[in-house]
Amino acid sequence: MDHSALTETILIADSGATKTDWCLTSGGKIIHRFSGKGISPVYQTEEEIAEEIKQHAYPLLKNSPIQSIHFYGTGCIPEKTALVRNALHQSFPIDTIHVYSDLIAAAHSLCGVDTGIACIMGTGSNSCEWSGREIIYQVSPLGFILGDEGSGAALGRQLVGDALKNQLTLGLKEKLLEEYNLSPALIIERVYRQPFPSRFLANFAPFLLSHIDDKSIRRIVTNGFTAFFERNVMLYNYRKNSVHFVGSIAWYFSEILKEVAAEKEMVVGKIEQSPMPGLIQYHHPAKPQESSHFKI
Repeated sequence: MDHSALTETILIADSGATKTDWCLTSGGKIIHRFSGKGISPVYQTEEEIAEEIKQHAYPLLKNSPIQSIHFYGTGCIPEKTALVRNALHQSFPIDTIHVYSDLIAAAHSLCGVDTGIACIMGTGSNSCEWSGREIIYQVSPLGFILGDEGSGAALGRQLVGDALKNQLTLGLKEKLLEEYNLSPALIIERVYRQPFPSRFLANFAPFLLSHIDDKSIRRIVTNGFTAFFERNVMLYNYRKNSVHFVGSIAWYFSEILKEVAAEKEMVVGKIEQSPMPGLIQYHHPAKPQESSHFKI
């Protein structure tokens, strides 16, 4: 991070598998912000990513004097960063293009230059202990089958499993199947035979939230968060660091998240729905201001 370049025009992108949040900033002020399709080097080639940027991002940014790009994305492991950088360079031929993982996005956004524990709780979950400059230690998330505790996919998996095994409060199984126009056979089809089962399972988060006062639903969420803390966060130096969260699951279920953290004697710091505000602040040390002509 260059603290001297307070007025530098920076393009920041936060990309998940389904959506990319693009934000053009200058001096901490948002100049232009828009969303596009998700970009992931795990599922896309360099050519496919370059074409997506050329078709949907470049036309909205081609007249902007971009001095640097900071792209954060799912699947942007060290072996894939050059691929994404090259794809970006085809539309934006500048020297300063940085590509980071979504976990680094969480750390930059939530912790900045301070030490802390940064957690992602959205469709999937992830976490790390952050030194203020780099990741000190990371417990592998392992995906929604072996891990991803507390994530939308893991909570959805537990919900449909409990529904099909008649573990929910009487009547909730029928409500779930009716609301999502599902049958037991179709659930099995979607989970075991169709692509992106984690996205399918994470789509049940609104049902969990709308029935959170039901004992059987609250148990699912509480147990999921307990597992996340015990199998991830408690392996870090959590007694000396605040624990921060970003993602829709952490945001919407923050009350239960805080309750479980308190039981584990953890200090909860920030809980943010999106990393973007923190990323703007990280790359522009001055406090971000909203553009007068753009509404977030």
